Amino acid sequence: MLQITINGNPITAREGATIYEAAFEDKYARTQFDTDILSLQYFKGLQEKDDSGLCIVEVPGKGIVNALDTTVEDGMAILTKSAEVRERQAKALQEILDHHDRDCRNCSRTGNCELQDVQYSLRMTKKPDKEPIAPVITDGIIVRDNNKCIRCGRCVAACEKYQGIGAIKMEGEGMSGKVVPSKGATLIESGCVGCGQCITVCPVGALHERDDVAEVLSLVKDPDKYVVIQAAPSVRAGISEAFGYPIGSGTKGKLAAALRKVGFDRVFDTVFSADLTIMEEANELVERIKSGGKLPMFTSCCPGWINYCETFQPDFLDNLSSCKSPQQMFGAMVKTFLSEKEGIPAEKIIVVSTMPCTAKKRELARDHQNAAGVPDVDYSLTTREVARMILQCGISFPGLEDEAFDAPLGIGSGAGTIFGATGGVMEAALRTANDWLNGTEQDEIDFTEVRGVNGVKEATYNVGGVTLRVAAVSGLDNAGKLLEKIRSGEVQYDFVEFMACPGGCVNGGGQPQQKAKVRMIDDIRAERAMTLYRLDKSDMLRKSHENPEIKELYATFLGEPGSEKAHAYLHTKYQAKGEAK
Repeated sequence: MLQITINGNPITAREGATIYEAAFEDKYARTQFDTDILSLQYFKGLQEKDDSGLCIVEVPGKGIVNALDTTVEDGMAILTKSAEVRERQAKALQEILDHHDRDCRNCSRTGNCELQDVQYSLRMTKKPDKEPIAPVITDGIIVRDNNKCIRCGRCVAACEKYQGIGAIKMEGEGMSGKVVPSKGATLIESGCVGCGQCITVCPVGALHERDDVAEVLSLVKDPDKYVVIQAAPSVRAGISEAFGYPIGSGTKGKLAAALRKVGFDRVFDTVFSADLTIMEEANELVERIKSGGKLPMFTSCCPGWINYCETFQPDFLDNLSSCKSPQQMFGAMVKTFLSEKEGIPAEKIIVVSTMPCTAKKRELARDHQNAAGVPDVDYSLTTREVARMILQCGISFPGLEDEAFDAPLGIGSGAGTIFGATGGVMEAALRTANDWLNGTEQDEIDFTEVRGVNGVKEATYNVGGVTLRVAAVSGLDNAGKLLEKIRSGEVQYDFVEFMACPGGCVNGGGQPQQKAKVRMIDDIRAERAMTLYRLDKSDMLRKSHENPEIKELYATFLGEPGSEKAHAYLHTKYQAKGEAK
């Protein structure tokens, strides 16, 4: 360890660290002293550079240096706010602001914007003399406003590094450049799968999802509509961050209470249909194993992954489970089972979901998603949209008392809860398959080998005398690499879970956005996932097939897992959109 100073304050620095890293890695110094160094491009593990002119410091004897290009030396004295540093940063920031839309009040990122942070640090405001220079571009789901883009390159890096797709590229140099589809005229033509990871890393409001809040609220107020909402597991692990809670705070009860106050007729829990998914998926896996069916079987819960498989890996479509996602299964049961049970016409019911995902919006329009002859789900709102909706309705989220979700379709198990973490779907399925293949209830509950935020996790289990080789993968770049190994015969599995977003749904493209400096310190994927595992651990009900509402649904409506009726309502088909590898 080396001893340096930043603005005269003592810092303990790791040998080999850059100046920028050293400013953050000494936790005591970071919290006690002003060691902040500006950056709008750096993002830990994704893009470890910043050539914007903002990420600079002064080192006596060396002059002005880039804090991300310069390694610390023992005894180094670093100044972050010298007159020359501030003058150069001001010039660089003005260049950004001259090309930036000034309507901050109507931006989705206002109050949580990294550019606003830099403006505040430099005490600079934008001169309102520039007209918008570029159009808003959308694929119907993801909206890009090039008037707000600061050309940091993070979105391009996320699409390439996290997802291995490269659907977008930077065209042109400096602030005159713009982000465009890398192939074709539209994002869809370029291979965008709708995962929203580009939104997650954007430091400003240049990227956001299509906002459906106004339409949903108008339907909530319509006396001729019966509007229900379902809440995904990961939403309870993330939404509280939008209201100032620490990362990883679980607010399941407040979420239910808030949605009820908004005015929805019923407030349900998608964990119920996660359990339902496991019933069908575990049954399908057991059938494939016993009958010599197509293996490995791949999970089908994640629409970003499904889009990717159909577009880039269509030779693997037969490996996909035919199960609909929990979002769509839930809508199917509301408009068939609940409609019949309570005498409400399916045409009158509006099903809304709140999801950690942007690809869920695109999933609504897929074929074979209309069990009752009408769309299974009508609207899908991201966690961010629901947070804005709660604020718009004047609801004080922290002041709410916990409430339960409505029944029926409101009870879920711990197994369904952990769906939001990478490895969670796999573990939930293993809990049920373990009991079914053994023929009796097993004590084994926790399959911890598939937990954690690593991009690829592998394990082998003996389940009912069957050797089950499994893997859990998150991030589509990791998915592509693993599929190539399966294709070549380098690895063999029986069951593989795929999630498009690194870390799983807890880090979905629709979750509350956390700034790069927060992500440099905290692994938000792990902290949000731990919330779900804590909820699972404290749940008296930890296996999907033991859920009493699931048992009743099969006994009174579906028959049994894999039945003709279950297949008609809960399963789907896939369509190749690209050429096989």
